[in-house]
Amino acid sequence: MELSTAMWTAAVVGAAVIYWFVWVMGAAEVKGKRAVNLKMGSITRDKVQDKYKQYWSFFRRPKEDIAAASDGDKVPVFVDTFYNLVTDIYEWGWGQSFHFSPSLPGRSHREATRLHEERAADLIAARPGQRVVDVGCGVGGPMRAIAAHSGAHVVGITINEYQVARARAHNRKAGLHDRCEVICGNFLEMPFADASFDGAYSIEATCHAPRLEDVYREVFRVLKPGALYVSYEWVTTALYREDDPRHVETIRGIEAGNALPGLRAQHEVAAVARQVGFEVVEDRDLALLPAGSWWTRLKMGRIAYWRNHLLVSALTALRVAPKGVVEVHEMLYETARHLSDGGETGIFTPMHMILCRKPLVTPN
Repeated sequence: MELSTAMWTAAVVGAAVIYWFVWVMGAAEVKGKRAVNLKMGSITRDKVQDKYKQYWSFFRRPKEDIAAASDGDKVPVFVDTFYNLVTDIYEWGWGQSFHFSPSLPGRSHREATRLHEERAADLIAARPGQRVVDVGCGVGGPMRAIAAHSGAHVVGITINEYQVARARAHNRKAGLHDRCEVICGNFLEMPFADASFDGAYSIEATCHAPRLEDVYREVFRVLKPGALYVSYEWVTTALYREDDPRHVETIRGIEAGNALPGLRAQHEVAAVARQVGFEVVEDRDLALLPAGSWWTRLKMGRIAYWRNHLLVSALTALRVAPKGVVEVHEMLYETARHLSDGGETGIFTPMHMILCRKPLVTPN
């Protein structure tokens, strides 16, 4: 009886271990990262917790104080810190495309993500022989999908050096390194010549800019006359009420947990595009019906949350993951709750699409 019990116990433990490592920790080929490889970007292990505290204290300040800091270089520095803290966790738990997409009946989240990215390529008519810039490319998930779909040469720019290394590694593994190029830089001051690109896109990236006109002006500069630019923007909708405490809490939670100096209102986007010289071709919210809910992936059950929480806690206790990972994971969980609330109430959308064209002749 004792031998039989021991064998059953061993079988159960073995099955649990297999489940843990295959389904919980995920396959690196699919998710890009395993939980045992969480590094927190280029931050040294002994500095992760301090960097997290510095980040959180900055973005938990009143919006007026953050806006004042936006006049200097603090926001880009903290955006860089944010992506050092979250990039590995994003890859582990979400994938290589750091954005949302409408859910599609009968399609997996991965397929819906790819189609959402390919739509951007189609909107700017990207094709072989063209050079297209990805403004805020992350680890390059959209870049690879767009390069494969369109045949265009895509140049991505990200402020985070760790993401550059990750994107280049993914590009090589996908066999797209000859069509996908990644550089480290600030999209507010892109190191590209005037009129050097045939098209441009940004997928949920320009929300990090303190002033939208600054990044739009840079995109306008590097585009050739007649070229198209599409952006999926994070914005508050017309349903948002500044006098509703629940609305304010939701939006502030989204901003603080995503390194955003301040969300813009939906109606402001087109006006900014025209202000810098673009012609607005199309301007609409891709999250509106008949699109499926984009926030369904965020509806993580409490069991799933505690499973992941226990995993990162165990890895931290074993010193496999650095101190601070648990706090970052908790921050992202709370941010997911605010994002879900924003989607369900309709006061926030991460996919307000604006399609612009640089005029063939620009006024002096």
